[in-house]
Amino acid sequence: MGNLLYIIAVVLVIFWLIGFLGFPDAVGGIIHVLLVLAVVAVLLRLIRSA
Repeated sequence: MGNLLYIIAVVLVIFWLIGFLGFPDAVGGIIHVLLVLAVVAVLLRLIRSA
């Protein structure tokens, strides 16, 4: 389960970078929501592994 959260976080960060760099005006706030979800997934993994 921890690896799955890590993979989801990495995928969300990649999508965030693509959206932020490729389509800054078209996507708007959804990109930042993806970034927040990625950070939450990483934090959950860190908390559960400790």
